[in-house]
Amino acid sequence: MVTLAVLGGVLFCFALVARRVEGTVVTAPMVFVSAGLVAGWTGLVDFGGAAHGETPSEATHEVILVVAELALVLLLFADAARIDPRALRGNVLPLRLLCIGLPLTIALGTVIAVALLSDLTLWECAIVAAVLAPTDAALGQAVVSNPALPQRVRQALNVESGLNDGGSVPFLTLFIGLAAAEEGLGGGWLRFALEQIGYGTLIGAAAGVAGGVALRRAAQRGWTVPLFEKLAFAALAVITFVAADEVGGNGFIAAFVGGGAAGMAAGPVTARALDFAEEDGELLNLAIFFIFGVFASHALGDVGWQIVAYAVLSLTVIRMLPVAVSVIGLGLRPATIGFVGWFGPRGLASIILGLVVVEDAPALQGLEQIFAVMSVTVLLSVFAHGITAAPLSRRYSRAHEAAGPDRPEHEPVVELPTRWRPA
Repeated sequence: MVTLAVLGGVLFCFALVARRVEGTVVTAPMVFVSAGLVAGWTGLVDFGGAAHGETPSEATHEVILVVAELALVLLLFADAARIDPRALRGNVLPLRLLCIGLPLTIALGTVIAVALLSDLTLWECAIVAAVLAPTDAALGQAVVSNPALPQRVRQALNVESGLNDGGSVPFLTLFIGLAAAEEGLGGGWLRFALEQIGYGTLIGAAAGVAGGVALRRAAQRGWTVPLFEKLAFAALAVITFVAADEVGGNGFIAAFVGGGAAGMAAGPVTARALDFAEEDGELLNLAIFFIFGVFASHALGDVGWQIVAYAVLSLTVIRMLPVAVSVIGLGLRPATIGFVGWFGPRGLASIILGLVVVEDAPALQGLEQIFAVMSVTVLLSVFAHGITAAPLSRRYSRAHEAAGPDRPEHEPVVELPTRWRPA
């Protein structure tokens, strides 16, 4: 009850000043993470050290995991549903960031983790890289919602952040299986991982198409109303997750694939139905940032320079170099490449994927360090990207205007909805 009271108090106080802090360097994730850190350090809220396997009660542990899983399911489903693949034809920038940049980010992150995090095995290093590969445009909302920036750049970051969380999940599933097999934690882990990916994809596609078609037809015949269209989309996300999990598939992969399939199958209903992610889902997301702050207050106790160094490199070299490689030949200005490379914040997806690792492979020898690396990286990102989003956007916008209208950055692209609409 104390946890709910503290979370409710923080939410209420932030709601009172939300308009006043808009446009400043203060963001909602910064406030809720900070509140969680303070609550954890003072002992006001204590979930136990997740990275140490400590929990005050099984019930509390289950509640935290359910909240985290539900938040990720809704996030993956909504992100995939709002990105219409047909609108990406000819828009090569986000496709390159996803198809070239994402695998390179995971590969480079693994190599640097092997060099710096000597206590981790190869596959545990790969887990770290996969957990930290997804980006979260919501942490740099001033970037994706700023009309002064080139539409092509904004939409590339928007689409990338919407799809690379789902793209990272199969890698993470495979790496968890390989790490567990290497450490002798069970047999058949590789086969299990492949079954998770395959069944998750099939169940997600089937459930997404069936649910999307049913919702579209119900809306066309006037059988439903907008409120329940939103609730139906949220319910479909949960149904897809549970169905895949019950048959041995990965529920998160199913939610991502199902969201994409449902978004296309539901047609015009999708835009209305996705409001659940904008409104109802945001409460869950802010709760996750608060919970993360509490967990991080325990995980930061034994952080060494290697972890801090990796976190800094994760937000710079590990992100920026793959971005630079993936856009070769597009004629983008160095300022654009640097801007896109910097605004790859790590946020909600990395937090939840870190908790998923804790749940799925609690016996991994390097679990404590994996969680610590994720915690430090996300903490740095929440503040560094939140503080720099508005000023760097203004600076880049001025430089872009001075470069003239004939640059490749000005190529027209389809405007797709962002994860969070600007207030």
